[in-house]
Amino acid sequence: MAGLTQTNTILVLGGGIGGVAAATRLRRRLPANQHVILVEREICHVYPPSLLWLMVGRRDAEEISRPLAVLAERGIEVVRGAVERIDPDKKSVTVNGHDYAGDHLVIALGAEYASDTVPGLSAAGYNFYSLGGASGLREARLNFKRGRIAVLVSKLPFKCPAAPYEAAMLLEADFRRRGLRAAIDIALYTPEPGPMPVAGPEVSARVRGLLDAKGIGYHPEHAVTAVDTHAHRISFANGAGADYDLLAYVPPHRAPAAVREAGLTDAGGWVPVDRATLETKFPGVYAIGDVTGIPLSMGKPLPKAGVFARGEAEVVADNIARAVTAQGAPRRFTGYGACFVETGQHRAGFGSGNFYAEPAPRIRLRPPGYFHYLMKIALEKYWLYHWF
Repeated sequence: MAGLTQTNTILVLGGGIGGVAAATRLRRRLPANQHVILVEREICHVYPPSLLWLMVGRRDAEEISRPLAVLAERGIEVVRGAVERIDPDKKSVTVNGHDYAGDHLVIALGAEYASDTVPGLSAAGYNFYSLGGASGLREARLNFKRGRIAVLVSKLPFKCPAAPYEAAMLLEADFRRRGLRAAIDIALYTPEPGPMPVAGPEVSARVRGLLDAKGIGYHPEHAVTAVDTHAHRISFANGAGADYDLLAYVPPHRAPAAVREAGLTDAGGWVPVDRATLETKFPGVYAIGDVTGIPLSMGKPLPKAGVFARGEAEVVADNIARAVTAQGAPRRFTGYGACFVETGQHRAGFGSGNFYAEPAPRIRLRPPGYFHYLMKIALEKYWLYHWF
């Protein structure tokens, strides 16, 4: 076990919610002579939940972005560049042709988007999970006066299980506010058997009810196979098809290439970890957030969401700090999570519970209200101003 006089280097790959939380907590928990390096290819951190507000014109890109260089002022070395190679045996990484080695390695690279794996998808519409796509949809909706909007979940799994449902309801509220709703049809297509199925049948039925109450068409078990950009038509694996005039989509997700090529993923395409400690099969190498695949007892994976990335980051950071300093108690990730389900018109529901519960997750969804909407705003402000 390392002592206080030994200098350790901890590498954190990824500047999303999990990576920022892990690096910041490590810096706070470790003595000054310990080295924390954060690797990220982007200049700025973008707070993902606020992309939905950007999409409907309630936020600008600058409002939901923060420069990662700020972390250097807190004693974290920020290396900007794409991760080209990971060697989990050596706990090393290649960035911009330069090798960095650590005593501990935290992989928080998230999921990369693979819109090109669905023929026609990337040219057909707007990926509102990205800053560019959400910004493009923001402008497109202003010129859209009548017709059919399709909100499409292209493949499972995808991060933030509530997001496509929130997107459909926020678009509906936006068109209603501008007096255009009567001329616009909104439909949501997804491969899922129902909304947010991991949360259980009761939560799924309640989210379905929210869509129905707003006149949003819901089409489960529709897995997209191709999009015809000229005919404006979506084809599905079940033989069905759907026309659209404006397409907003959740792209296919996959683990980043460097993660796959390092032999870190399993047959499901994600990084398996100990669900309590988040350690991979390589000692001293951890994976957190969207890049992981954590099976639950009921057969489905733990959802990919920022709340889990942050919770996992804290557990991993505390356990690494304990290994370095020989102080503190070991920590375990408990599987607790919570999220908002915004319905428009300054209302949001709030779901929370234990996803590790047996024999199935125990989740409660509180009905939409103004208080939960204010809580969602407060969480955004807390993240952007506390962590940066």
